[in-house]
Amino acid sequence: MTSSPVSSRPRVGTLLLAALFVTAGTLHFVTPGFFDRIVPPWVPLSARQATLISGAAEVLGGLGLLHPRTRPAARWGLIALLVAVFPANVWMAQDPGRFRVSPLVAWGRLPLQPLLIWAVWRAGRTRTHGPR
Repeated sequence: MTSSPVSSRPRVGTLLLAALFVTAGTLHFVTPGFFDRIVPPWVPLSARQATLISGAAEVLGGLGLLHPRTRPAARWGLIALLVAVFPANVWMAQDPGRFRVSPLVAWGRLPLQPLLIWAVWRAGRTRTHGPR
């Protein structure tokens, strides 16, 4: 059985979400210092290890959203990643000055996590009956 063309092509929203994750993940490698600083001290990895692993997961997850066979795994992987990095966002929000970000940015990121989880959940679904 072959998949229909509708289910094999990612929607525009999925493409944008994939681009967001690939870009964010790439930034972990290009400017790791910022990400290193927001790793909470209780994380059982070095800050650089956590930065590189999370960056790689973002890139792989973003790319995974682009193909129907990898989309479900990318969905679950990105949701797990978003849940795993949420404490770093809380850590940053508690003292935004330490991380050289405005309180508005630091606190504004927190409600974005559930929205991203929802977007990834929707983007990672497989469609076999056409658009809804």
